[in-house]
Amino acid sequence: MTPLLAALVWALALALLTALLWWLYRQPPEVTLTRELPRAGFSGREVPLTVRLTLRSRLPVRYVLDDPAPGSVVPRAAVQFAGEVLGTVHREHWTRLTLNRRGEFDWPGTTLRWADPLGLFWRSCTLHEPTRLAVFPGTHGLVLPDLLRPLLSEGSLSRTLGLEDPLSLRGAREYVRGDSPGRIHWRLSARQAQKPSGGLMVRELERTAASSLTVYLDTSGGNDVYLESAVRLASSLISEGLALGLPVSVATAGDQTPAGRGEAAAQAALLALARVQLDPAPPRIPAPRSGSNLIILTARGGPPLTEQALRARATASRVTLLALPEGFYLEPGEKPRRQWAGLPDSVRELERQAGVLAGAGILVFVLRGNHSVLRLGA
Repeated sequence: MTPLLAALVWALALALLTALLWWLYRQPPEVTLTRELPRAGFSGREVPLTVRLTLRSRLPVRYVLDDPAPGSVVPRAAVQFAGEVLGTVHREHWTRLTLNRRGEFDWPGTTLRWADPLGLFWRSCTLHEPTRLAVFPGTHGLVLPDLLRPLLSEGSLSRTLGLEDPLSLRGAREYVRGDSPGRIHWRLSARQAQKPSGGLMVRELERTAASSLTVYLDTSGGNDVYLESAVRLASSLISEGLALGLPVSVATAGDQTPAGRGEAAAQAALLALARVQLDPAPPRIPAPRSGSNLIILTARGGPPLTEQALRARATASRVTLLALPEGFYLEPGEKPRRQWAGLPDSVRELERQAGVLAGAGILVFVLRGNHSVLRLGA
């Protein structure tokens, strides 16, 4: 056999072997991938993740498998498997995930690359193992005696306990420094002023127990900074309400989660906060439960929202309208920031109406960017 013929024979044999390898490794090895992680977590925290992989192949196969997490969910170590398999192999990867942003996140597809033992032909495919993680907004500390906590009535116990009801006048007493201007009884004060020892008189109100806590998030105005701050504040209020044993719910743009004290109601409320987005539609506050405590979070306020609050007051024991004009506030541990701009006209008008609204059972608070949330309502 001549050298040329021998070379042709070897070339043909190599070509046949290459074609055989290409044909044999067209199909990927059999893959089973499972992820174990909590269904939900809070933004800014970590959750564990365990990924288990099983590969089966009748032929020796080289493989590389990448399982990336969603963009806002960052693992301590990238989930990747690599090696060779003949028969069955079991692999496991454990790590922790940092939850950077609220929302609902689906895992992208897993990328599998495989090749023959010589590494001549690499192929790839995408595997889909449906996995969804809900990231709830984070929470922070609050001191909210006037906004949230039901208080015992002064003096002897009455049949109604908890929040003051402006529609149920119990009596009057002399004004004491620190009393809200909205509680001054002007007609009685004018009559008392005719006496030598006359002075301002304030109304004594019955207190009613809040049957539940509803937090309404106004998404018709503001920006992303406001939305994230308002969502964190709403999440903190819901957590406080649950700690006090109150049924809680979240309302946004005409939609409201079922009120309850259990895990299902808490999950529904926090999931609604995880999903909420800005919506330019006019505010629509669902009718609150009878005797409930309604807290409204807004960036600008305005007549439409005030009208909705007055309508909600017909069934709610207490309505609190909380404005965030700069869109943010000082969370625990943050340093004060200087404010260079004044209040928007809608918020100034809300402040001017605060006394009248207080008489109707609607408290108004303006939480600016240099105000600490720890002292809100104190």
